[in-house]
Amino acid sequence: MPSCQPPPSSRRSYRALLARREFFGLYASFTLTTAAATMSGYALGTLVHASTGSPLLTAVAMFGPTFATVLGALTLMSVADGDRPRRTLLSLQVLSLVGVSAQAIPGLPMAGRFAILFVLGFVQSLNTGVRMGLLTELVAREQYALARSLMNITSGGMQIVGYALGAALLRVVAPTGVFTISAALTALALLTVAATIRERSVRITRRPGLSATWQTNRTLFAHQGVRALLVNLWVPNGLIVGCEGLLLSYDDANAGLLLAAASAGMLVGDLAVGRLLDVAQRRRYAFGLRVLLAAPVIVYAAHPPTVIAAAAMLFAGVGFAATLPLQERLLELTPDPIRGQVQGLESAGRMTWQGIGAVIGGSVALVVPPAAAIGLLATASLLITVATRPAVERSRPLPTL
Repeated sequence: MPSCQPPPSSRRSYRALLARREFFGLYASFTLTTAAATMSGYALGTLVHASTGSPLLTAVAMFGPTFATVLGALTLMSVADGDRPRRTLLSLQVLSLVGVSAQAIPGLPMAGRFAILFVLGFVQSLNTGVRMGLLTELVAREQYALARSLMNITSGGMQIVGYALGAALLRVVAPTGVFTISAALTALALLTVAATIRERSVRITRRPGLSATWQTNRTLFAHQGVRALLVNLWVPNGLIVGCEGLLLSYDDANAGLLLAAASAGMLVGDLAVGRLLDVAQRRRYAFGLRVLLAAPVIVYAAHPPTVIAAAAMLFAGVGFAATLPLQERLLELTPDPIRGQVQGLESAGRMTWQGIGAVIGGSVALVVPPAAAIGLLATASLLITVATRPAVERSRPLPTL
């Protein structure tokens, strides 16, 4: 009899994923939310720069929410595994809508804008946890990396579109007008979730809250394999992002080319690893990809010609795709009742470490030339990857909580 199973090529198809109503709704709302957050951040950065002239406050206005995500991971991330994920996601979308809409109020004090900014970062971290928890229920395990690769690609693309659209809109409307458009996109994301995502009727959960979050986090960090995986997902990536943050200081004339090469590499890596490789192949190449993330960047210490520097960034960008098999492995180790919290914690930690990496890179560059600082950060990234490999390879599933 012919098999009823779809062929492997179909199972590794973005089109097949998007044909599922619930996944499409989750993906579309994620896309709209990312675009809205990027436009809102750009508008706020422009407003803060015009009001204060402070580069530090401007940078915090644009990227400050990434630091607030860790607060959500440490306090209430257990809501990601609650027994009403649709209701929770809708509630968080409503809070996001209220926050973005509040930024559109003319004459709002700057202190109020920053307070809203960090509340939105906190909500964003919980939102991510709930989305990732739902994602693991909407797709089969073997399609998880494919779904994450699509969302990674979309996130990068929407950030580019959001910044470009925000800049274009600010030529014809005030920042409050951009906030209003961002609020409209956030509202559309809310309606998309309401129209497409159904409630999960059966979920084995504990009562979410601060106590449950802390208990799970303690268990995660006490588990050597999970701890090594989280370190591998957070620190090497963050240090290479720190290298990227130094490219303007390293070569301001060609920094745009070097950053574009890194972005192109990330696109190629996510497409190839998520779309073309199966689970076994991704696991086999995970360590090599992580080495590829850092090793080429060490050449910056020798001030190579621009073409070599661009190639190094291109290959390093491909190496970021090691995140996909590591996330897959983390999902395998996680009991179902806490997978939303674990995915949310992983995402929040990765975003936070990107900010930490930029701070580390800037601090190192205060005492050594930028080229040397880039070489040092890349070397540290590679050493951490190598040092944590044995624990990652020996990792075993967490006990059921």
